[in-house]
Amino acid sequence: MVISVHQPQYIPWLGYFEKMARSDMFVFLDNVQYKVREFQNRNRIRTEKGWMWLTVPVVTKDGCRMRMNEVLIDNTMPWQRKHLGSIKASYGSAPYFDDYFPFFEEILSKKWDKLSDLNVCIIRFVMDKLSIATPIVFESDLGILTTKTQRIIDICLKLNADTYLSGVGAKDYLDESLFPQNKIKLFYQHFDHPEYRQCFEPFMPYMSVIDLLFNHGPASRGILIK
Repeated sequence: MVISVHQPQYIPWLGYFEKMARSDMFVFLDNVQYKVREFQNRNRIRTEKGWMWLTVPVVTKDGCRMRMNEVLIDNTMPWQRKHLGSIKASYGSAPYFDDYFPFFEEILSKKWDKLSDLNVCIIRFVMDKLSIATPIVFESDLGILTTKTQRIIDICLKLNADTYLSGVGAKDYLDESLFPQNKIKLFYQHFDHPEYRQCFEPFMPYMSVIDLLFNHGPASRGILIK
């Protein structure tokens, strides 16, 4: 069984879902330390002038040493209205805008307290639209107490996985020797970003997955999984 893991991100990029689709099980790392200025609370969309961040403001404390599932959204800021306005301005003319925007309009009209709850809700919606049926597990339900590479090993052992699919960026910090010691095969994701029609030219990669969905609708899965 192949598993992959990742923190719940805000409307993630294409590679996030490609890794999900290549896995037999996906683990939300909701019990790890939250990191500022990464993709847990923000992502990028394509605009007429280039790209821009959509950032969910969060309440920080204790020098930002919080677990991902503890992070609270700062609802004193009008972030939801701004996100909906930016999405509509950027993708209102996209062929499949009317198919997906009502979902975002609905969930971003609600009050969300925890960032991870919002992120997971969006990720599940996108999984459904991309026909990704990979089972989801939350790390917080597994009782894992170790850190770093041993944390990954223990997740694999807990779930009886014999193969771990890792993001290529993890090469810089994974202790690869621990995988054969525990009879677990290690593979790195090699995602070749597809080029597709966007609302504006030239093409810009590494946008949120909604860039693909709004522009290509039901064909998005075929573009993602080449």
